[in-house]
Amino acid sequence: MSNSSSISQFLLLPFADTRELQLLHFCLFLGIYLAALLGNGLIIITIACDHRLHTPMYFFLLNLAFTDLGCISTTVPKSMANSLWDTRAISYTGCVAQHFFFVFFISTEDMLLTVMAYDRYIAICHPLHYGTLLGSRACVHMAAAAWASGFLNAVLHTANTFSLPLCHGNAVDQFFCEIPQILKLSCSDAYLRETTVIVVTVCLGFGCFVFIMVSYVQIFRAVLRIPSQQGRHKAFSTCLPHLAVVSLFLSTIVFSNLKPPSISSLFLDLVLAFLYSVFPPAVNPLIYSMRNQELKDAMWKLRTRCF
Repeated sequence: MSNSSSISQFLLLPFADTRELQLLHFCLFLGIYLAALLGNGLIIITIACDHRLHTPMYFFLLNLAFTDLGCISTTVPKSMANSLWDTRAISYTGCVAQHFFFVFFISTEDMLLTVMAYDRYIAICHPLHYGTLLGSRACVHMAAAAWASGFLNAVLHTANTFSLPLCHGNAVDQFFCEIPQILKLSCSDAYLRETTVIVVTVCLGFGCFVFIMVSYVQIFRAVLRIPSQQGRHKAFSTCLPHLAVVSLFLSTIVFSNLKPPSISSLFLDLVLAFLYSVFPPAVNPLIYSMRNQELKDAMWKLRTRCF
C-alpha cells in the first residue's frame, strides 16, 4: 500500500510497447499537434489583425482558440516525449500541473461554448438588441467569467483530487493525468468525495449543454422563418460549426466521466480521452473556417499581405 506522500512520480499509459509503434505514435501526435498550433494560431492572428473581425462572435472564437492551444499543449507534448524517450514517467508535480491546466482549459472551453451559443441566439433571434446586450464591455465580462470559472473549477478539482490518499500504486491507465484514472488509485472511502465533485461538475456541464440545445432550437426556428435563401445560408454557416464542436466536445467528455463501469475498458477510455482532449483542438479551426466565408476571406487577405 502506498500513499500520496510517498509517490514521487506516476506512470502513464503507453500507446505502444514496441519501438517502431512508439515512434509512429510520436509522429502521429506531432502531426496533430502541429496542425492544432497552425490552425488555432492562424485563427488568432487573423482575428487580431483584421478589424472587420473585431465583433463579439470572433472575439469569443479567439478565446476558444487560446483554450484549444492550452488544452492540447497540456497533454500531447508529454505523451510525445514519453514515446520518443521510451519512458512512462511523469513527476508528481508534473502530474498535478497537467491535471490543473487540463481541467482549467477544458472547463473554460465549456463556458465559452455556452457563451458563443448565447451570442448566436441574440444575433439571430434578437438582432435589434445585439449591440446593446453584447457590447464590448459585456463581451469582456463574459469571457473573463468563463476564464475565472475554469480557474476556480481547476483549483477545486486539483486540490480535492491530490489531497486524497492513494492506496493502489502509481500506474495511471491513461496517456495523461485524467481525473477518473487518478481516482482509481485512491482509497475506496476517499474516492466518493471527489466523485461527488465530478458529478456536480458534469451536471453543470450538462446544464450548459441543455442551454446550448435550447438556444439552437430557438435559432433554427428563427432561421427557417428567414424569407431569403441567402439569409438562411449565412445564418446556418455561422451556427452549424459551433453546434458540431459542442456536440463532439460535450458528448465525449460527459460519456467519459459518467459511463457505467461495466463497459469500461482501457481501449474505450483511451479513445474517449483522445476524442475530447486531442481531436477537438486539431479540428476546431477547420470546422469554424470551412463554412465561414468571412473568416476564409480574412485568412486569404492575411496570406496575400504576408507573401
